[in-house]
Amino acid sequence: MKRITILIADDEAEIADLVALHLQKEGYHIFKVSDGRAAVQAIESQTIDLAILDIMMPGLDGYEVTRHIREHHHLPIIFLSAKTSDLDKITGLVMGADDYMTKPFNPMELVARVNSQLRRSIQFSQPAAIPKSVLEVRGLMISPDEHTVTLYGEVIELTPKEFDILHLLVSHSKQVFSAENIFQQVWGDAYYESGNTVMVHIRTLRKKLGEDINKNKFIKTIWGVGYTFNG
Repeated sequence: MKRITILIADDEAEIADLVALHLQKEGYHIFKVSDGRAAVQAIESQTIDLAILDIMMPGLDGYEVTRHIREHHHLPIIFLSAKTSDLDKITGLVMGADDYMTKPFNPMELVARVNSQLRRSIQFSQPAAIPKSVLEVRGLMISPDEHTVTLYGEVIELTPKEFDILHLLVSHSKQVFSAENIFQQVWGDAYYESGNTVMVHIRTLRKKLGEDINKNKFIKTIWGVGYTFNG
């Protein structure tokens, strides 16, 4: 069985040691660094399956490390940061992170999220036996096999989670999904009521699609219920 290696990049040694302890109990191999440049070096010299990044690190910050990873690699990224505002979370997700947790945190919840991200990463790395159909609605074209989205011929750069949410909504046009439904189907794990992960992803997805927040051209909010694709 392939050994799974997780990179922990955090300049707080106590935090890095705590995360490493819990993940090692799950059988994962851990590679720890304390600054952004070392994180990039580790990504380029080691086989890393998932990265847990702090944002405020010396050398290069977590955003810069994420930018480098997304230019060259497809591994899952989880931000673990003391920056707690919605703007910080949105920035992290837009940069390409797959998930965002704030400090202080529950180590067992972090382990659950790591497991979820790795399951999805392994699932998407498997070759598809049957080609999936391209979805095309009102100038929006979604190709599941190529994992690409275009709007009136222009490529829309989406993170993996944004793509999955959009594909879920478009492929079930008119069906209303609650935030819990979306989280369970896209993240493949139990819903964390304390988080606003789905809301943040929907917000950034709408922005990338050029939506007027009051018109909801593509993604419609059903207040008190959830979201649907306005096809």
